[in-house]
Amino acid sequence: MADDIRRVDYFYVQVPNKPGEGARALGTLRDAGVNLLAYSGFPSGRGSQLDFVPEDAAAFRAAAKKAKWKVTGPKKAFVIAGDDRGPGVVAATIEKLAGAKINVTAMDAVVAGGGRYGAILWVAPRDVTRAAKVLGAR
Repeated sequence: MADDIRRVDYFYVQVPNKPGEGARALGTLRDAGVNLLAYSGFPSGRGSQLDFVPEDAAAFRAAAKKAKWKVTGPKKAFVIAGDDRGPGVVAATIEKLAGAKINVTAMDAVVAGGGRYGAILWVAPRDVTRAAKVLGAR
């Protein structure tokens, strides 16, 4: 079965790099009923950046506004879900982009269990449309 590759909107917020910031943000979204397709948090400068890929962007924006977050976005990323076909499943995706001379800015992938895997990847804004074509994203 082919991978399901979706072009998605993501948003990010900058928070202090200290214990509990991610839990607080995710709890805010949970309490507002915002479902996430993907989430990534990592150090950025002296703080941390939290990236959110909501299923419903309007619901995310409403929750963020109520929480008084300074949100950047929407920006574009790709969420991938597929069957874990063994070694090289992620390499094949990256090779398609490399063959088209599209640089991957960042990528996170994980085995989801039950023979499935998932990933999120980012390319430069100028490459989003071309990457979508190369990947066959919906």
